[in-house]
Amino acid sequence: MEEEGEMKQEEESSGMQKGGIRTMPFILANESFEKVASYGIHPNMIKYLMNDYHMGFVEGTNVLLKWSAATNFLPVIGAFLSDSLLGRFLTIFVGSIFSLMGMVLLWLTTMIRGARPPPCNARVPLLCEPPTPIQYTLLFSAFALISIGGAGVHPCSLAFGADQVHRKANPKSERALGSFFGWYYATAIMAVMVAFTGIVYIQDHHGWRIGFGVPVVLMFLATIFFVAAYPLYYKVKVEKSVFTSFCQVIFVAWNHRRLTVPDSSDGLWYNGDNAKVTTPTNTLRFLNKACIPPKPEDMSEEAANGPWSICTVDQVQELKTLIKVIPLWSSNIMLSVAMNQSTFPVLQAQTMDRHITSKFEIPAASFGFFLIITIMVWVILYDRVILPLLSKMKGEPVYISAKLRIGAGLCFSIVSMVTAGLVEHVRKNKAIENGFLNDSRAVINMSALWLIPQNVLNGLADALNIIGQTEFYYSEFPKSMSSIASALYLLGLAIASLLASVLLSTVDSLTKGEEEEGWISTNINKGHYDNYYWLLAIMSFINFLYHVVCSRAYGPCVDQTVVTSEEVTNSGENEASRS
Repeated sequence: MEEEGEMKQEEESSGMQKGGIRTMPFILANESFEKVASYGIHPNMIKYLMNDYHMGFVEGTNVLLKWSAATNFLPVIGAFLSDSLLGRFLTIFVGSIFSLMGMVLLWLTTMIRGARPPPCNARVPLLCEPPTPIQYTLLFSAFALISIGGAGVHPCSLAFGADQVHRKANPKSERALGSFFGWYYATAIMAVMVAFTGIVYIQDHHGWRIGFGVPVVLMFLATIFFVAAYPLYYKVKVEKSVFTSFCQVIFVAWNHRRLTVPDSSDGLWYNGDNAKVTTPTNTLRFLNKACIPPKPEDMSEEAANGPWSICTVDQVQELKTLIKVIPLWSSNIMLSVAMNQSTFPVLQAQTMDRHITSKFEIPAASFGFFLIITIMVWVILYDRVILPLLSKMKGEPVYISAKLRIGAGLCFSIVSMVTAGLVEHVRKNKAIENGFLNDSRAVINMSALWLIPQNVLNGLADALNIIGQTEFYYSEFPKSMSSIASALYLLGLAIASLLASVLLSTVDSLTKGEEEEGWISTNINKGHYDNYYWLLAIMSFINFLYHVVCSRAYGPCVDQTVVTSEEVTNSGENEASRS
């Protein structure tokens, strides 16, 4: 009601109705252009680093993994700043400006002759000059600006759009909100598809100048479209972030560490003003000290001093809920580590026959398109075919639990890594048989369509695991913690990217001899990428056993409701952030 009053007051002061469906085209245009621009520069980046910056495969992959870690971690900070300081409009606007600056700087590395090392024969890497410190600085500054920009746009865009159409006083707002979610995810996935196909095709056939120039134009249009509707937007005032609440509970519990936690006395627990009287659970009892006053008679005085003096029972329980899911959440990081090897298939595809017809061939970096398609198809089949069919066969509504789907996703990831290893083993043997041991750029007589099965399996793994995670968090967390679901996923991706980088460097250093190529050789025909895939499969299997232990230790879930397709169709969008 307070929010509705604020909206009404703002409309009266400006003399213009705020928000509504009419703002949807501007927000969707911003989202679509931004996604095509940002995701379009990722798939082919390993080729740019290796060919134009003369990086080895391990070095280039590590750069991209660390960039991915920053890109996935910074939105957590962006969400915090949006909720507690800047507000969503300003956060998106500033993020769009930073993204535009980063893409312009990346484009300039292709336009300015001295921004990259001089060209050389990539088949003789010893003759290639490495980048200078200034060239590294320009490149990494572009990456940093793009990551900072994404931290402003990605966590706020959906919520900002929901603010415009969801008005409790309007009986049609729920329908409008559902319509917005549907259009938002439809345009987001279409944008990712265009990025993985159209932008990659332009880069392969028209060069980096145009290939990186197009995202600059699209990001500029995204910013213009978003700002153009500024007078129409309703801007929600910033409130306390849930992250702040967690810090308050830890701080107050530490300050009250010398207090004795009562066994059972509802009267001692602080529940806030006009709140239902509740008692904290006995798990993690130390945190319960945050919601009891040093002296019972000082309850009102402590409450008047604010949440940094005493916290409510709800605040304490929210933090306990988060801590409880951490082990199960951690068991899903290995899946992201395995999926983070997105640069490997690009090198593999470059050496394979990618022709569909005599005149058209699939770009090497576009095979991730099949992964996105698999996720879309699975979402539709699961919601519209599999569940209705199982329900009809059993004669009652059937629901596949979120934890079961999370585990199934981990299993598909294991099969995917085994399959990828087998395909690479066959590809490498064919390359050696054809006499291409020392020529990693030669195309062998093997169709690149053999890379599709592992992408399909990866898509199934992501569709089951990511959607399962999202539904699990939404069902286990109270409504006030709904933003934590996406934050946990992004944090997991960031940690996975760092772990993938450490694993890659470790394997490369352990397997490389003085005169022998390591497993992760820049020359893919001399390396043992198949062994690396199988190592990931073994690690994924061990992680699955860890997941089973965590799942059983967690115990039964609360009553769950099936998440609607609007809430989970963004899995394809999330997957693209790895690439």
